[in-house]
Amino acid sequence: MKKIANIPFLEIESIPLLIKDFLTQKIPGFEESVFNLENIEKQFQLKKQSFSSENRNVLFDVLQEQHSGFHLAEKQELNLKLIQDENTFTVTTGHQLNLFSGPVFFIYKILQTIKLASFLNEKFPNRKTVPLFWMASEDHDFEEINHFKTENHYYETQAKSGGVVGTIILEDHFFISEFEKEFKDAVFGTELILLLKRAYKKGNSLSQATRTLVQELFAEYGLLILDGDNKLLKSEMKGLFKTELVQQDLVKTTQETITYLTDKYGKVQVNPRDINLFYLTETRNRIELIGDRYQIVDTNITFSKEEILAELENHPEKFSPNALMRPVYQETILPNLAYIGGNAEIMYWLELKDYFSKIETPFPLLIPRNSMLFLAEKTVSKTKSFGLEVKDFFRNFASVTNEILLEKNEILPLLNKDEAFLEKHFEDLALSANATDPTFGNLVQAEKTRQLKSFDRMRKRLLRAEKIKQSEKLERLENLFLKIHPGKVWQERSYNFSVFYADFGKEWLQNCYDGIDVQNSELIIFTI
Repeated sequence: MKKIANIPFLEIESIPLLIKDFLTQKIPGFEESVFNLENIEKQFQLKKQSFSSENRNVLFDVLQEQHSGFHLAEKQELNLKLIQDENTFTVTTGHQLNLFSGPVFFIYKILQTIKLASFLNEKFPNRKTVPLFWMASEDHDFEEINHFKTENHYYETQAKSGGVVGTIILEDHFFISEFEKEFKDAVFGTELILLLKRAYKKGNSLSQATRTLVQELFAEYGLLILDGDNKLLKSEMKGLFKTELVQQDLVKTTQETITYLTDKYGKVQVNPRDINLFYLTETRNRIELIGDRYQIVDTNITFSKEEILAELENHPEKFSPNALMRPVYQETILPNLAYIGGNAEIMYWLELKDYFSKIETPFPLLIPRNSMLFLAEKTVSKTKSFGLEVKDFFRNFASVTNEILLEKNEILPLLNKDEAFLEKHFEDLALSANATDPTFGNLVQAEKTRQLKSFDRMRKRLLRAEKIKQSEKLERLENLFLKIHPGKVWQERSYNFSVFYADFGKEWLQNCYDGIDVQNSELIIFTI
């Protein structure tokens, strides 16, 4: 494996403008939320002031209990003890409980979090930073996470869903036997198969399976794993949950920011509801205030104001934050400095800045996770044979292919030359026409537009002819595009980590880790 290139997000067309403007500090009010050492220093101070010793003791007790069933690596044991120290902080990423991690970016975001903690420990030796993975065990969309893909197969499992996914016990293990068939002859295939079987052994919940998987892959890096579906942790949210139920502050305080983001960048990632909480029974259902009653949507359960506040006081574990309240939950119970997430995650975190100010909780630094791409050397060679670089495949691919197909066309330069001549001719004519009679000038402009459109039609016809003439070349280009973008999406959103781990084992993890530059948001390209 070899790192051959990196493309800054700012140079990739498909990266949302909102993310680019955030990174370049063009969004007013978010300058101190961008990752740099100056902002990290401020965050250390803010979190130390706001995170109490009581919060810290609860977090330590929960982490200790949740790690008790595992053999901890030396770095994990050290990091767990450090949590008790007032000068210890966290950097965090989180993810859904995808089957066997789901898409491979699951791995990348955890490695970036680990490396960020290491970087901060070097830069700020008088404080300690611990990497933490937040398991999104309270999601309830099982169909979104019950599958993963390799180069050759699609794996899926079925289970009764509707409640929080973390408690689901998988009974359908057919995917394991199928996975074994695909990977039994790979260099690290046996290791992968045994890992899959240990994580998803009969009786394990999806939370237990994910924890086992993450523990085995990242224990030696010192990663701590937290499941927020916990009564002690949620007890710390009683005050905020009560305010949400009674006053609906989140939807009110985010409106100005959402209006600004919508006007400038289009539809926001997640719109807040009046009440941003779910209620947990065997299922996970939204809470709505209808008149003076709190209705648990799609159930017959209702509460008066007094009843639901009593329920919150006695059973905080039955209340679950939605996508917008979860960041608030996380930042309340953690001494957290920064959150590493995908572009969509960063975009909905940005909606919450004013709400964090209202509840007097420090808003974390937000870091778009890095992306990675692994290509066979022969794939890179093929790109060069077309006179292209890998980064060209992250431009508009139709434009790239058109440029190549028309590169040596003899007619196109003549068309362009004649078009330029015609445009100049009409400009000169328009100057005289406008001086003679404005209406005649309008006629000249209309005729200019009509004639120039004919050049566009000729170019399109020329391109169609070249596509037919060079159909074999076009097909090779399209196949090459699919090698780089399997399924027409970024590789990291398509393949599972097993595709790469099968050939290189933990060396692949280490190479990913080594290739990450935590100070830049970029796509990192490797050959394998």
